[in-house]
Amino acid sequence: MLDADQAPEQADDADYAQPTRSGLTPKKAGPTPKRSEAEANRRTPYRAPADRKSAAREGKQRDRSERTRRAEALQRGEEWAIPAKDRGPVRGLARDVVDSRHGLSEYYLIAALPILVLLFLHVGGLQVIADGIVILILIVVIGEGYYVGRKVERLAKERFPGKSTRGVKLYSAMRTTQMRRLRMPKPRVNRGDPV
Repeated sequence: MLDADQAPEQADDADYAQPTRSGLTPKKAGPTPKRSEAEANRRTPYRAPADRKSAAREGKQRDRSERTRRAEALQRGEEWAIPAKDRGPVRGLARDVVDSRHGLSEYYLIAALPILVLLFLHVGGLQVIADGIVILILIVVIGEGYYVGRKVERLAKERFPGKSTRGVKLYSAMRTTQMRRLRMPKPRVNRGDPV
């Protein structure tokens, strides 16, 4: 038969022997601090600059460091740094499709420079040739942009059925006209990679 003072000892031993449950909230370490104490611990005192010049200098330096941080994150392709017009899975798919292609439209700027020179020369035969080349370049750029835009829209509807594809054709067409190394956000895929 057990004594009355042995029963509590066994109960305490039983509490220590049981494993703690993960959903069990542990006891508080101490009393809840007053609001004024909690706010005082949370806040770091603001130290105003001594004059306007140093305040402006600090502000410019803070803005410059923020711009640098955002630009580096954009180069890495981090989602938070990408502009709002480039965010989302549909726009990401559009960039990947365009970046995986070999296209002629991205070289139109290179072709435009000699054409501008030809247009400013006042030689009759050269201007007719330059006009023909300009029309040919426009046909290639518009045709390729239309083709790529339709392809991206079709893929986006297949892969992301609930997402909006509004404006993705124009977005894709405009990206095809940019030279690959100047594209922002930077390409995530190499040319020829399957998308």
